[in-house]
Parts: sequence; structure tokens; C-alpha cells
Amino acid sequence: MFCKIRSTACLLAATSMMAMPIAAQAEDAAQLVDINGMFAADAETELRNRGFGFVSHNRNSQGYNYSYWWDEEDDDCVQVEEYRGRIQSITDASDQDCGHHMNADATAALGVAAGAAVLGAIFGHSSNHHDDNRHSDDHAYERDYERGYNDGLHNASYHNRDRSEGYSAGYSAGVDQRNTNLRHHSRRGGYHQAAQISDLQGSRAAGAMDTMESRGFRQVDNFTSGNTRYSIQYNRNTRQCVQMTIADGHIYDIRDIGQNPNCR
Repeated sequence: MFCKIRSTACLLAATSMMAMPIAAQAEDAAQLVDINGMFAADAETELRNRGFGFVSHNRNSQGYNYSYWWDEEDDDCVQVEEYRGRIQSITDASDQDCGHHMNADATAALGVAAGAAVLGAIFGHSSNHHDDNRHSDDHAYERDYERGYNDGLHNASYHNRDRSEGYSAGYSAGVDQRNTNLRHHSRRGGYHQAAQISDLQGSRAAGAMDTMESRGFRQVDNFTSGNTRYSIQYNRNTRQCVQMTIADGHIYDIRDIGQNPNCR
């Protein structure tokens, strides 16, 4: 679901089933540019007022939220990109991104029987999972990408039986999405205690450092690359080894990396 774009928590969970306004004029992405820069709640209201209903949402490892909206009257699908509480862009997306029909050639190429549920299962990944933000026109590539994506997403063994570039790219995208979905997880099982870290994503670096210290972490390594700083933090009590990526004074990424030579 679409996230309440002012945070990384889901925004539209409670409202995604609301009915679209009656008699709203259908618009495509080119007519929605005035929504760019808005806060999440305002953007949601505008989209619904203009005839769009929420379809789905995903978040990438860099903290960008992507939601898909469908205009039933005009058969229009748009992708809304959000980062740190504001809309960054609105672009046209394919019908399949909104869970709707493909053209006949695509269906035949995939050898799929008619049925929205089957088509939806085939195109489980969204266009933003591709590096160029677009589904491929090569249907065989797209089919292999989807298989690789699902294998990576569900932690299945890498099985590129046809040595397909599509499978390889899809598997990487699936692993990336799985890691993003499990950002809250300490990567430790059983009953081991683990300090919370995911709530510091996107926060100011100075305050986050103080919070990490209050939670039992100490910095054991620190290095920079260009304008990005990396801090390795270790918690002796929980044995968490955490890497913080800092850019523009904020925590761009924070994750438990499991081990580091200095985490001991």
C-alpha cells in the first residue's frame, strides 16, 4: 500500500479501500505535475479528487516509496515517487503495474490463459524494480525477470537455468526488495535480545549517534567515500554489528551487517 508519505510507515492502509469521488475528471501524469512537491496527505487527497484509486506500494533500499494509482474511467495508471515526506515525481506507468490487462501479443508470448489473477501473479514486480524504471518490451526477458525476482524476494536458491540476463537482474532486484522489507529484522533468531535501529532511518545524524550510544552501541570504525560517511557500530550485549550510511547530515541507510573485523 501507499505509505503516508511523511514517514516510512504505510499511509494508505486505512484508506486504500475508499471509493473514488464521483464524476472526477480523468487525468494522466502530464496533468498531475502540480502535485509534485506536496506532502503525502495532500497528494493523496488530490489524486482521489481527480479520479485515481490506490492500487499498490513498495519501497526501495534507498528509502524511496513508489505507489501505483489507477483511473478506472480513463484506463490510466500512474506511478507516484515519494522521498522524505514529499512527492518527487508522478509518471505514467503500464497497465500491468496497476494489475490490469496486457496486450494480446504479450499474453500470447507468455503462454498465459486469460484471467486477471494469473496475469497479476506473473507481473508481481513493478516497473520501478527495473534499473530504467520500465518493464521490458522483450516478453521472454520480462518472464525470466519475474521468475528471478520472486526467487530473490523469497530467498530461494539462485537457479538461472537458461543463463538469462533477465533472471539475473530480477534476482538481484528481488534480494534488494527482500532486504528492504526485512529492514526491521536484526538477522538474529531465537530469543536473543536486539536493540531497535530501523526507527533511525532518515533521522538527523547527530541525534542518531546519541541514540545509538544510549542503546548500547559504540563506534568501532568510521570511513568516508566522496560525500558519504560510513559508521560501524557494535553492541556488545546484543552482538549487533550495524553500518550507518550518512549523507547530507542524515541517516541514509542503517542495517545490521552481521559481522565486521572491528565488531568484537
